[in-house]
Amino acid sequence: MLLLPLLSLSALWGFVLNLTVGDGQNLLRANTLYQTIGVTSTDLGLQLQAERTRSVAAATTRRLTEDLGEQRARTDTSVTRFQKAAVEAGDAVTEEMRPALDALNAELARITSIRGDIDTGNSSRLTGMNEYNRVLDALFRLYDHLVTVPDLALFQQASSLQSMGNARELIAREQALVGGAVISGDLSPAEVTAMTEYVAARKFMHARGLAGLDVSLRQPYEEVFGGEAFLSFSAVELSVVKTGRPPANADEWDSAVTKLADQLDKIGASSTGVIAERATDGATAIIVRIALAGGVGLIAVIASILISVRFGRRLAAELAGLRTAALDLAEVRLPRLVQRLRDGDEIDVQKEAKPLKVSGSAEITDVASAFGSVQRTAVEAAVGQATVRQGVSQVFLNLARRKQGLLHRQLSLLDAMQRRTHDPDRLDELFRLDHLTTRMRRHAEGLIILSGAAPGRAWRKPVPVLDIVRAAIAEVEDYARINVETMPAAALDGGAAADLTHLVAELVENASIYSSPETAVQVRGDLVSNGYVLEVEDRGLGLSPQEYAEINARLADPPEFDLADSDRLGLFVVARLAQRHGLQVTLRASPFSGTTAIVLIPKRLVTEREALPPAPEEEPLELPSRSSRRPKPLAVVGLPNDGLPRRVRQANLPAQLSKPPDPPPPPTTERSPDEVRDLFSAFQRGTQRAREEADNEGDDS
Repeated sequence: MLLLPLLSLSALWGFVLNLTVGDGQNLLRANTLYQTIGVTSTDLGLQLQAERTRSVAAATTRRLTEDLGEQRARTDTSVTRFQKAAVEAGDAVTEEMRPALDALNAELARITSIRGDIDTGNSSRLTGMNEYNRVLDALFRLYDHLVTVPDLALFQQASSLQSMGNARELIAREQALVGGAVISGDLSPAEVTAMTEYVAARKFMHARGLAGLDVSLRQPYEEVFGGEAFLSFSAVELSVVKTGRPPANADEWDSAVTKLADQLDKIGASSTGVIAERATDGATAIIVRIALAGGVGLIAVIASILISVRFGRRLAAELAGLRTAALDLAEVRLPRLVQRLRDGDEIDVQKEAKPLKVSGSAEITDVASAFGSVQRTAVEAAVGQATVRQGVSQVFLNLARRKQGLLHRQLSLLDAMQRRTHDPDRLDELFRLDHLTTRMRRHAEGLIILSGAAPGRAWRKPVPVLDIVRAAIAEVEDYARINVETMPAAALDGGAAADLTHLVAELVENASIYSSPETAVQVRGDLVSNGYVLEVEDRGLGLSPQEYAEINARLADPPEFDLADSDRLGLFVVARLAQRHGLQVTLRASPFSGTTAIVLIPKRLVTEREALPPAPEEEPLELPSRSSRRPKPLAVVGLPNDGLPRRVRQANLPAQLSKPPDPPPPPTTERSPDEVRDLFSAFQRGTQRAREEADNEGDDS
C-alpha cells in the first residue's frame, strides 16, 4: 500500500528531472554543434559558393585561372576543418543527424571528380553548377538538423534564420549563373528556366524567414532589403527573367551582387551568434530549474519515505497478524472441517466459526470481522453441502438396494423358467435375458459403491483368480470378444472377491466399448513380488498422454463424486474399489495403439494355490449367463470347498455319459435333428443342476 505511492512519487520526480535535464542537455548539445560543425560548415558553404562561381566562369571560357586554383585550395582547407570539427562534436551528433552528415561527406568526396569534368571540358556551365548545387544541398540538409533547441521560440528564430540562409544560397546560384552568362553574352533556355526557379524560391525564402524573425533579428534584414544594393540586384534579376538575356552592364551586376552578399553574410553571422547566446542563457535557466526541481523534489521524496516507513512498519505488523490468522483459517481450520464432514462427523457451526483474534487499527479489525463473516458462511455452506451429499448418497443407496432386490427376484424367475424349458432356442433367449439382468445388477452395485456402502456379497474362503476373472467377463455384454490367457494358479481373499469382480468387469467393459467390434480384448494375469497383476488390453484408439495422466491421478487419489461428471462413472467406481482394498490401477498406452489397464493386487489379498489340471484343447472357454454365479463352461459343474464354483469335468453326468465314449461313427453318418436337440437338452439340464448347487454354496457363505 505504501510502496506504490512512494514508487509513483519517485518516478514522477525522476520524470520531471529527466525532462529538465534533457532540455538542458539539448541546449548544451546545440551550443556544442554550433561551436564545431556550425561554424566550420558556414565557412565551408561560403568557400563552395565561391568555387562554384569561378568554376562556372572557367566552364564558360574553357580556361583555368590562377584565381580558381587558389579558391580550390581554400575549399580543401575548409573541408578538412569541417571534417575535423565533426569528429570533435562526438556525442553531440545525434542518430538523427548522422545520416545527413554521412550524406554530406559522400558529396564532398565527389568534388575531385566535379573539378576534373570542368577542367577537361566534359561538363557544361549549367551541369557543373548543378553538381556544386548537389553538394551545397547536402550541406543545407545538415543545417536543418543543427536546429535542435527545445525552446519553441528559440527554435522558431533558428528556423527563420535557416530560411534566410537558404535564400542567400539562391542569390549565390544566381550570381554564378548570370556571371557566366555575362562572359558568354547569352543564356540557354535551360539556364533561363533555372534562373526563374532561383528567383521564385529566393523570394519565398525571404518572405518566410522575415515572417518568423522577431524585431531585433528582422530589422537588419529589412534595412538591407531597402538599400541600394538589394534594389539594384532585384532590378537586374527581374530583367534577366523577363528578357532571357544577361545584364548589359556586367560591372553594375557584380558590384550589386558582391555588396549584397557581404551584407547578408555579416547579418547571418551576427544573427547566428545571437541565437547561440540565447541558447546558452536558456541552458543556464534550465540548469537552475533542474537544481530547484531536483533538490526540492528529492527532499520531498526522502521525507515521504521516512514517514511512510514509520507508518508502514506498524501497518505491516498488523497485516502480518491478520495474514497469520487468515492462513490458519484457510490452510488448517477449514480443510480440517471439510475432512470431518467427509468422515461423517457432526459439526457445530457456532463452535467451529470462531471469530479471528487480531489487534490493530480500525481498518484491520474490520477486515478481521469480514473474514469472520466469510468463515461462518463457508462453514454453513460446507455443512449444508455435506448434508445434501449425504442425502443424495442415501437416495442412491435406497434406489440401488431396491433395484438389487428386484433383480434378485428376476434372476430367480429366470432360473425357474430355464428349468421348465427344454427348447434350445428358448433357453438361449433366457440365457441372454439372464445375462442382461446380471449386468443390471452390477450397475446397481455401482450406485451402492458410490454411496459409500458395500454391495453385500462376500465369501468366507479365498476365491481363485480365474473364477473372479470369468465372473467379471460374464458381466460384460460383449463377452464373446474377451480372451483370457493362461494365468498362474492363485486365490484372492473372499471378502474382496466381489469388489474385485466388479472392478475387473468395469475395466473389461470399458475395453470392449472403446475398441472395434472386430478386435479382441486380452485379459492376463501373473504373480509378482508385490502381489498379483491383472492386465486388460484392448485394440482401440487409445488416449493422449495428458488424458492418461489425468485418469491415473483420479485412480490414485479418487476425488469426491460429482453428480455433474457422470461421463466416466465406471472410473469413479474403480477408483473407490481400489481405494477400499489398497489396489493400484493404472492406464497406459499399449503397443497396439490401444489401452492397457493394469491392476496390482497387494500381497496381503493373495493366497497361492496349486494349479488346476489343464482343460482339453478341444474344450473352448465358455461363460455363464449371470455374474452372481462365477463363470464356468457350459458343462456340469461341482463346487470346491474353498470358495467360488470350479469346473469339474463330467462330475454330474448320467452313468451312460460318464463311461468312455464309443468310437465315432463313420464320417458319412450324421445325427438327426431330434438327436441333437435331445443331447443339448440333457446338457443344459446338467448345467442347471450345477448352478443350483453353486447358488446354495454362495448362500451358505
